[in-house]
This record gives sequence, structure tokens and C-alpha cells, in this order.
Amino acid sequence: MIRYTRVALFAALGLAMTGPAFAGVDLIAAGQLDGHGGDLAYRTSGPLENNVPGNVLGGLGSGLAYAGCNTFLALPDRGPNAVAYDALSDDTTSYIDRFQTLRMTLEPSAPGAALPFTLSPRLRDTTLLADRLPLYYGDGAAVNLPKGRPALNRPFRHYFTGRSDNAAPGQPSSSPFNARLDPEGIRVSADGESVYVSDEYGPYLYRFDRRSGVRTRAYRLPAMLGVAHAAPTGDAEIDGNTSGRLANKGMEGLAISPDGRTLTGIMQSPLLQDGGKKAGTTRIVQLDLATGRTRQYAYPLTNVGSASKPKYTIVSEIVAINDHAFLVDERDGKGLGDGSSASFKHLMRIDLSHAQDVSELSGADALAAAAVSKQDFLDLVAVLGAHGFSPEAIPAKIEGVAFGPDVMRHGHRVHTLFVANDNDFLPTVTDDVYPQGVDNPNRFFVFGFDDADLPGYQPQRFTRAHGRGHGFGHDDERCHGE
Repeated sequence: MIRYTRVALFAALGLAMTGPAFAGVDLIAAGQLDGHGGDLAYRTSGPLENNVPGNVLGGLGSGLAYAGCNTFLALPDRGPNAVAYDALSDDTTSYIDRFQTLRMTLEPSAPGAALPFTLSPRLRDTTLLADRLPLYYGDGAAVNLPKGRPALNRPFRHYFTGRSDNAAPGQPSSSPFNARLDPEGIRVSADGESVYVSDEYGPYLYRFDRRSGVRTRAYRLPAMLGVAHAAPTGDAEIDGNTSGRLANKGMEGLAISPDGRTLTGIMQSPLLQDGGKKAGTTRIVQLDLATGRTRQYAYPLTNVGSASKPKYTIVSEIVAINDHAFLVDERDGKGLGDGSSASFKHLMRIDLSHAQDVSELSGADALAAAAVSKQDFLDLVAVLGAHGFSPEAIPAKIEGVAFGPDVMRHGHRVHTLFVANDNDFLPTVTDDVYPQGVDNPNRFFVFGFDDADLPGYQPQRFTRAHGRGHGFGHDDERCHGE
């Protein structure tokens, strides 16, 4: 059964919230970055195959990671493929994968403001993702496009891109030498020197140097997660495989334990051998960074989809509460950007302490029987609605989730949770809901909560400072005045 947050219940009853300085999970701030401009990778600003600028500032909420103090890393996915231009490549382009470094300033609002805090996001840096060794790029013949190798490549710097044909023929989708990368999850290492990125194409799980963006390690994931035959289009991959991830629905979310020793990824949808689109249970994969050993767990979806219901519920993110409990972002695909009304967008709490390892299990029934239990932590549609956001104005793709720095409110310490959208690199949208067009920015929502709302919460611990002013630590004195 879904339980609603206290703030949503109070709003539904029309009651005023009284008592403690902070009671219940609630929206405390919101901010945005305009999607019309470009990022700081100026060398990539030339037009892509679909004539969209190669450094358009979009998709920031595909993945979101806290990096200490006021610093966050935002991860766009494979690029602007919402503009139709070439069905043979699933409309993907040679967009070079990257992450953005943001400064998120959270300050008390002026008296009378709608929300108690004001969020001011600012872009500080753009880091392109590459490898020192050569990668496989398609020649373009199969998709009627130019070669997939970026012109920006140089010796010892071979860039990952979103082009779907940049996968070696005859090789499994998990080959680490493929140049194609659809990044969806990002977390920062405990020492602040590296970032971990999960993806949907492989699925892949890579480590990159945070300063240079160069890949430093590829982690081996269970082979059953990938497909045996990669293809430039999702339909071809589905037709050509009987097991592995659904097309472009690989490891969508990524969490890191507070001590930085364990990564936990979650597959966006059930695997083909687990029932695919018609199934109701997807997989969680946990990786011990020291040993490379993995464990798998089963996560039950609330709304089971079908072939006739393409907007079926999917998983977009997972974030660690502590070393055994997590929040999972489970959502529909409806809202702003889809020309529809948001309905189901929840953060669910799960605990893997006593969950069954399903690494050796296969099939919809077997996974469903071993699925973990879950409780509703936050109904995003209800809480945003209580603050004036109509269902049509709530972003369709709420995908990035990260705990942030604590703040003080009325003399009490409040924990923060940042949530971001993937705007599909579309700065404006025009549809039946907004026939005259409407801005579609990169949005960030900040929710406040206390220990009673999320028992056992432990913030990630960073062990050292990172250069160039990227201060680390949680409520560390080095953060002040950044």
C-alpha cells in the first residue's frame, strides 16, 4: 500500500501545518538553468547531424551527484535525439558524452516568499568523457550518416558519444571498447578524484578521472544484463536477442554507499528473460569496488506496463540512505515534455539487509517471488501539486536524485534531497497542452526532511578536498564562503 507524506495529506485536507520547525518531507526550494544556451565545452558547439548545437545545455537531470559543499555533478544522457532526423540511427547523434559541474547556492528566502529557501544553480565546468585507448566507431554506412568518429579525437583522447551505431558488430552490447555511451547514473568517489557512471547501452559501469574525464576503469557486470547482438536501432536489438536488457533501458540509476565502498545500480526495466515490457520486476545490481563481486536483488514495479501502454512505469534513479537502505525513483513518462499530465512519480524506500540474492534466478515469476518490499517515501506529484505545480507543468522525466548539504531553518537542522529533470535537450516544447509553446528548462527541486522522516540516513563521507574550489566534506568548515 502506498502511504502519502504528511505534507501531501495535510494539503489534501486543507489543514495548516503546525508544531515542530520541520515536520514531514516538503518542497523548500526550486531553481532552474535555461535550456536555450550552451555549456562550457565550446569546442563541441558546432552543429550535430540533426543541426542541434553540440554543446546545448540540456538533459542535466539524467543523473545528479552531490560532491560536497555546494557542488553537484549533473549528467546529460546520450544527447539531443528528440529531434527526428534519421530513424536508422534512432535519431542519435555524435554528441560527446560529458558531465557538468554545478554550484547550487541554497539560501534563506526573503520574507513572504513562496518557499523558505532560494536555489541559485550556476554552471561552473563541463568535462568531456574519453578513453586513452582507441574505441570502435561506426563507418556510418548502415545508417546513412558520416563516420561516427568525432573530429575532436586526438592521440590518447578518444571520446564517447551517443551515436547508436558506435558498437562493434558481432560483439555483445557490454563490450568496453564500444564508443557509444548513454550515461544515466553518476556518483562521486569518496576521495573526490573519480566519478562512477552507469549507462543504458551496455549496460556499462565505468570510472572516470574527475579532472580530465578520461576513463580509468571498466567494471565487469553480469553478462546476463547485456544483449548478445548490438544494433543501431532499438527494434533491431529486441528482434535479435532473447535475453538481456530492453533496448536503451539498461542501468538507469546508480548509488554509492556512504563509505564509498559499494556501488548499487538499478535496471530501468525488466530484462527480456524476466518478461520484458509485460513483467513487473526489475533488477538491482550491487558491486563491491574492492573485490569486483556482484549481488543482484529484485525490485517490484508498482504499475506493470504492456505493449499497448508504452508509458509504463519505469525506474530512473537509486540513491543510498545508508549501506543497506535506498530510495528508488519510480515514475511514469507523463508531464511537461510529453504533452500529458504527470500522475505517478514516487520515491520508494527499500532495505536490502535481508533481501534474497537473485543472481541465479531467471523469469518473471521467480523474480517476483523474491522481490524486496518497499514503502512510499515521497509522492512528487502530490507535494509539487500542493505548491502550485499543475500535473501538466511537472516535468515528465524526473530522473536525477541526490542528497545535498544540510541547512538550518528556525534553529533546526534540515537534511536536503535534490531532484532534477531530463528535459531531452528541448529548451521549449509545443504540444496539445501548450500549443503556443512553453519553456522547458533544466529544473531542480529541493526537498527538506528530518531524521524522523528518513530513519538511518547517513550522508556520504568525503575523505579529502578536490582542487579548483570543489570543496568537500559535509558541513565542513572548508565549505563556508565557497
